[in-house]
Amino acid sequence: MQRELGKVSVVLTNYNRAAYLIECLNSLKRQTYADMEIIFVDDASTDRSVDVVQAWCEENGLAGTDAFVLVRLPRNMGFAGAVTTGLFLARGQYIAVQDADDFSHPQRLEKQAAYLESHPDLALVGTSYATFEDSEEVGRLYEQAKWLHYGEDIRKVYQSGGHCICHGTIMFKGAAFDQIGGLSRRITGAEDYEFIVKFLHSKYPIANIPEILYYYRLHESQRSLAYYSNKE
Repeated sequence: MQRELGKVSVVLTNYNRAAYLIECLNSLKRQTYADMEIIFVDDASTDRSVDVVQAWCEENGLAGTDAFVLVRLPRNMGFAGAVTTGLFLARGQYIAVQDADDFSHPQRLEKQAAYLESHPDLALVGTSYATFEDSEEVGRLYEQAKWLHYGEDIRKVYQSGGHCICHGTIMFKGAAFDQIGGLSRRITGAEDYEFIVKFLHSKYPIANIPEILYYYRLHESQRSLAYYSNKE
């Protein structure tokens, strides 16, 4: 496939996150990076997710356009299957990941794309992020992630079996994905970890931007709670 230079494909997967979709989608609509497409993969949700997305597309003039691709999986494929489906549909030079229950800073895509442009040796870049409690009703109290690492420390952390890039924040070159493929379904709960390790095993340099460009919602039904005692 001939990738579209300058385009960022945002792969957004969803399973029963109807309550959070408007905020998530609005954060993508507000991006300062103009040349983008959203690939929304619904993993056979049983709530109103698809209705919410279709109504949002109508309201924002995206229904039936190339800028928004809605994929409804006929059965639940799980995290790795849904993400990989979206990745294979991405047309952009760059591919970004977005979780349905989180939202992105308005300049996230612009700054990540610029970072990859100015560091042509890199194949993938994540960002710092902040967490917020879903139950927070008056304003939001953000707490910056402490477990991330930067520069040469990243490879060292992964070589020791650690993890230091938040999957929801990543943007990577489509050409690199064409070489390494999507997420594996062999390790349930660690699919995102293994995907990032595949870049390192393929000798692709990766990085983290220390600026907070992503906001991670803490709530009782978040996927990571099923596998980790603490937020990723």
